[in-house]
Formats: sequence, structure tokens, C-alpha cells
Amino acid sequence: MRLILDTHALIWFVQDAARLPQATKDAIETAAEVFVSAASLWEMTTKHRAGKLPEIGPLLADYERIFAQDDIRPLPVDLRHAALAGGMDGEHKDPFDRMLCAQAIVENLTIVSADKALDAFGVVRLWHAA
Repeated sequence: MRLILDTHALIWFVQDAARLPQATKDAIETAAEVFVSAASLWEMTTKHRAGKLPEIGPLLADYERIFAQDDIRPLPVDLRHAALAGGMDGEHKDPFDRMLCAQAIVENLTIVSADKALDAFGVVRLWHAA
């Protein structure tokens, strides 16, 4: 299985947070490939700067090493992703979520997210209830 982590799933996985269901954590750990979008790093730094995610300071200070240690591969945003994200129909307006869904679709990835609203974009979503 090839996965892309929604931003909250990424944070919870890296921090080994109890909010991430064990079965979801196991799926991430056994996946063939796990990706983090450049959009997630953008979202995290934006929210951290705004004071919304103060607890992720250590992650942001050392993200390259942390992602490499957890075998999480970077996924840049490219023009195909941008075109699809901008053109997607739907009520969900969060540009970061739209980009992650577009990347999941274009790259044939399963998105790991607790956010059921993403299903409206036609992505394959993985999340196990706690």
C-alpha cells in the first residue's frame, strides 16, 4: 500500500500520539511507501507561526531527519496536483486538504486521515476507529 499522510495523521504518527489508532499506526509502519506532501509542511509552519500548533516546534526544527528516520518520503507539489486541487468541486474549502486529495488521486495514493469530509473528493481514505 502507498500512503500520503494528512497533516494531523503525520503529526500524531511522528509524535506517537494516542490519538492515532493503533491499527492506523500499524498500517503506516507496514506500508510499501509513505509520503508527506510539501503542502503539509506549509500548513504546519503556517499554523505554528500563528500559534495554533505550538507543540510541533521540535518537529519543524528537525523535520528532514525525523521524516527520514520514519521512512516518510517528501512529495512535492507539481502542476498536475495544482490544476486538480484548484478545479475540484465540493464544499470543502481548505486548500491544504484539497491539495492532499489531488496528490492522492494523481499519484494513486491512499490518504490517511480521520476527516470523513475528504471522501467527497473521491479519494481512498484509510482510518481505523480507535
